[in-house]
Amino acid sequence: MRIKYIYQQLISHLSVILVALLVLSLVFSHYIEKLVFSMKADELQGYGYNIVQDVQGADLWSASTYSTLLRYSEELKGTGITIGIFNTQRNRIWSFGKDLDINITTAEWDEIKDGSSTVIKPSTRRGDQEVALVAIPYSVNDVVVGGIILTSPLVESKEMIQEINRYLIYILFLVFAIALLMSFIFSRVHVKRIKKLQEATSHVAEGDYSVKVSSSTFDEIGELGQDFNQMVDRLRESKEAIDALENRRRQFMSDVSHELKTPLTTISGVIEGLNNNMIPENERDKGLKLISQEAKRLIRLVNENLDYDKIRSNQIVLMKEFISLEEVLEIIYEQLSFLAEEKDVKIYVEVDHDAVIYADYDRLIQILMNITKNSIQFTENGSIWLSGRMESDRTIIEVKDTGIGIDAHEIENIWKRFYKADLSRTNNPYGEFGLGLSIVKQLVQFHEGDIQVTSEKGKGTTFTIFFPLPQEK
Repeated sequence: MRIKYIYQQLISHLSVILVALLVLSLVFSHYIEKLVFSMKADELQGYGYNIVQDVQGADLWSASTYSTLLRYSEELKGTGITIGIFNTQRNRIWSFGKDLDINITTAEWDEIKDGSSTVIKPSTRRGDQEVALVAIPYSVNDVVVGGIILTSPLVESKEMIQEINRYLIYILFLVFAIALLMSFIFSRVHVKRIKKLQEATSHVAEGDYSVKVSSSTFDEIGELGQDFNQMVDRLRESKEAIDALENRRRQFMSDVSHELKTPLTTISGVIEGLNNNMIPENERDKGLKLISQEAKRLIRLVNENLDYDKIRSNQIVLMKEFISLEEVLEIIYEQLSFLAEEKDVKIYVEVDHDAVIYADYDRLIQILMNITKNSIQFTENGSIWLSGRMESDRTIIEVKDTGIGIDAHEIENIWKRFYKADLSRTNNPYGEFGLGLSIVKQLVQFHEGDIQVTSEKGKGTTFTIFFPLPQEK
């Protein structure tokens, strides 16, 4: 059976309120009744002590005692209070006022005869009436010779209590109605807030991650709204990341297919030409050399992709050591000089003789090779400077060229996988797959370093790499 949440709220609220009101009304009614009886008993007790004090020392059956009791009886005639005297045999000697059955029981006498206590019966039935009864012992020479008993009918007190209970019932109905209205209002408010969360959840389930709900720190529902908004933000970020990964995957497949197509087409064409004797004898060596170059291009593509994935998945281990920076830059110069000469580019090395760098040797060579090759690709009839220096807590390497430069809006994109600032560079022999700088960025970060690029279109580009030196402990 399905019960709406608002009805569950109303039932739970009203159940608690109803139980609380019933308990409070019963306690209050009992308290009022006890208070009224206590006040009546106190009144009788006060009259009794006054009478005992006025007749102190006289015999209970003397004329003075009778005169005193008669005077009090006249004074109390309008109140309905009766006064009686009883002896040690619990027999009434005198009775003033309405003749009620006010004989003292054995149990009551046992409480009186020691002369040290006053027996108060707030609600005692005598005859056909319910009365408040006070019995006060009377002593002569410290000997209890009887007592004075006072009674007062409780009819008026009962009527007053019934009137109070009647008004109490009216108040209970009024309070219950107000509580019902307030419970309904508050339940509606909470249900509406939960309903909004439910609707927002439905939108998220349908793929809408732009939905937001009101949130606060006022209560748990408000905090739930905050958590919901954070969840949606993370889902949206995850979806964007998944979409980006999917786009990269598609772009990767497209780029790899494109990059593979060119060398494979070249290799296939040359091999077919050789098999069909379509290539002259004097051109065969050139064709074989072309096959070798295109095969190397394929190997570089595979190696760069494997290297990139290893770096992204943290599968490489760096073996850091102190390395002479001059030695490293000289190696880069020697290995790339022939490639630079083909484009009429001169490479200059400027480095302090005692400069050292704390890095993994193989990965450092890989970083500088990729950056320098990139500079050679975009420089014609220009110069490249490889410089290095040390500061207090780091080593700085700069690779500066006089090439074509990079547009400001493209600088952040050069670190992306397969990104090419110049889409026409498909036949360059090194770094043509757009993976080199992406690998460089990852390797520098693995060294806990940083790399920055400054460039001006038509004037050249400068790569600045910062490698931290280990802190002395």
